[in-house]
Amino acid sequence: MTITSFIPPRRTLMGPGPSDVSERVLQAMARPTLGHLDPAFIGMMNEVKALLQYAFQTKNELTFAVSAPGSAGMECCFANLVEPGDKVIVCQNGVFGGRMQENVERCGGVAVMVQDDWGTAVDPHKLESALVANPDAVLVAFVHAETSTGAQSDAKTLVELAHKHGCLTIVDTVTSLTGTPLLVDDWNIDAIYSGSQKCLSAPPGLSPVSFNERAAEKIRQRTTKVQSWFLDLNLVMGYWGGEGKRAYHHTAPVNCLYGLHESLVIVQEEGLENSWARHQRNHLSLRAGLEEMGVGFLVPEEDRLPQLNTVTIPEGVDDALVRSRLLNEFDLEIGAGLGALAGKVWRIGLMGHASNQKNVDFCLNSLRAVL
Repeated sequence: MTITSFIPPRRTLMGPGPSDVSERVLQAMARPTLGHLDPAFIGMMNEVKALLQYAFQTKNELTFAVSAPGSAGMECCFANLVEPGDKVIVCQNGVFGGRMQENVERCGGVAVMVQDDWGTAVDPHKLESALVANPDAVLVAFVHAETSTGAQSDAKTLVELAHKHGCLTIVDTVTSLTGTPLLVDDWNIDAIYSGSQKCLSAPPGLSPVSFNERAAEKIRQRTTKVQSWFLDLNLVMGYWGGEGKRAYHHTAPVNCLYGLHESLVIVQEEGLENSWARHQRNHLSLRAGLEEMGVGFLVPEEDRLPQLNTVTIPEGVDDALVRSRLLNEFDLEIGAGLGALAGKVWRIGLMGHASNQKNVDFCLNSLRAVL
């Protein structure tokens, strides 16, 4: 068998991620590869750091992109901040809170779970009760925008509660970064991670992270080694941080970083507030069309993510058949439900470059034709 070059079909990606990547970003990734210690590339890394500080709305020095997808950003936060025996309160209202629990336990920590129904926001009262019941807890972890359900929690309030009880915070913003308001410094978030493939509309493979000085101090004062050599911030920041000569740590995904850089330049050009408003505007347009078809939402309006719309599958409709026909007949991808929601919901993404009126109309017309 002779294998020839792979030419992917051209899809419209309106699932939970990855989102559509613009021609600008694709062209940026096709530029000549540089060495990962080339002065020109180091200069671009500094720009990525500054652009990420803008996207996160932070001045944290410890801000960079982990050379792996968002799941590695999650692991980076937990591996560096959780030591054996540490008690961590994890708020779970979907799949990714469960992954946080896995990370705590694999780091030798003790996870205290605060459970909320899937499709609802994290309940601050439940978190406060857990903090009162566990005065020896050192960390609180929660998902700002739960990708499995499309629910958004009140990060500012949850962080305030954690700090009131002497805990640091780890916050998952994989789906919220640049899609809805996120103010790392104003909300005093200690450690945060995201992904390149959602509202940033860069290809999967990089995970923006940021740590404030409180989190950095906890890492510096560890009494045990970080269990992951690759994700140990004491080593990684020798490559991403400081002035002058960088210490070799790993070979960075050079062209992937070109793509992230270009996507962040696009965010800067539009402005964060305009990006947030665009995502909300397109959500309202999609909502109106879906409701006309009798398709309802899982999440209450006040907790709903505009960039990830989780809708209930109408009674008698074959979930897999609809998604298959959308893909094969219209080259349109929407997402299935995860975990307990499998077969019950669709997840329709309006993220980053894919969040526009043309895509809203295309999705509504395609779904109407198939239904």
